[in-house]
Amino acid sequence: MTPKELIERARALLPTLRERAARTQEERKVPEETIRDFQDAGFFRMFQPARWGGLEVDPQVFFQVQWTIAEACPSSAWVLGVVGVHAWQVAVFPLEAQEEVWGQDRSTLVSSSYAPTGKIERVDGGYRVSGRWSFSSGCDHCQWVFLGGFAPTAAGERPDMRTFLLPRRDYRIDDNWHTMGLCGTGSKDIVVDGAFVPEHRTHKLIDGFRRESPGNAHNPAPLYRLPFGLVFVRSVSTTAIGIAEGALAAYREIARKRVAAGDGQKVAEDPTAQLVAAEAEAAIDECKTILLRDFDELMARVRAGEDLPVERRVKLRYDSGRVVTRCVQAVDGLFTASGGRAIFLDSPLLRYFLDVHAARAHYANNPDKPGRNLGGVLLSQKNTDFFL
Repeated sequence: MTPKELIERARALLPTLRERAARTQEERKVPEETIRDFQDAGFFRMFQPARWGGLEVDPQVFFQVQWTIAEACPSSAWVLGVVGVHAWQVAVFPLEAQEEVWGQDRSTLVSSSYAPTGKIERVDGGYRVSGRWSFSSGCDHCQWVFLGGFAPTAAGERPDMRTFLLPRRDYRIDDNWHTMGLCGTGSKDIVVDGAFVPEHRTHKLIDGFRRESPGNAHNPAPLYRLPFGLVFVRSVSTTAIGIAEGALAAYREIARKRVAAGDGQKVAEDPTAQLVAAEAEAAIDECKTILLRDFDELMARVRAGEDLPVERRVKLRYDSGRVVTRCVQAVDGLFTASGGRAIFLDSPLLRYFLDVHAARAHYANNPDKPGRNLGGVLLSQKNTDFFL
């Protein structure tokens, strides 16, 4: 399947996804039919290794599909991005873990919650995991989950941040997802009561940073030599690009027909309305161009077997953090310029406005910390972020 075919399949789904958008919001999860459509289109296999029937596409293709889907249904695009990117991380786990996930069913999906909010105890052969993890997008459709946590270490040793992989039988989903935006992502809590996780179902953050994960011996494609942090953060920021694009399309449709109530002027002839549209188009183009440029560079480096300097990683991490802020600014401008009708519940702009602000609330989409880190590194300070 070529990149062009994947993107064309995404665009062909847009009318259907628009029809399902209201239902997705109301049910607070992506419909089963949409998940099947994504499976049939090959979207969840884009980052899956070839040995497991995957496509091993470059990230540029994956994210173009994601932002295309977001034009019609931001929640569906968010779930596609977050759940789809997990195939990449399964690929760098030990082979035994990969076999457990995909050995019987290659369409198996994994959700996640990486914030280390649970309790991890070391036991014979692995770890005992307990606690509550929030924001596990798409978890209703997944049979496994990635959970973040710190493995116990001796006094004076550096923290050992890991991802722990658990099957559905070892956790329960707490349906507490009642939000103002991205309602259809079903990002509910995961609750674990003392589940055993064997050593082979853990992945060290430092291995991902060094690009020396156990799965690299079995999945040698350059794709899996990328730093996971730089791939993952884009899975939660890229939906915002499609949101801005969908909002601009809705605004253009409104502006073509609308006449200002105060003076009878056609909105499309208003210089302010024109400038708002131009600024939104420029923001969308900027975000797309930087994303594609960054991954062109990353893939060229890993294919050439080159190192990925920390300073470049820090810059690329900041690029991802800035995306949602740029898109929030664009959507806010469009929303404000749409007048009083924009605040009604049936406004085509309202969902984009709420969803882009919900996307901005994600920890990884706050550009402040990555920005300070980049500024520090540029001024000869040490890097403070190892999720790169």
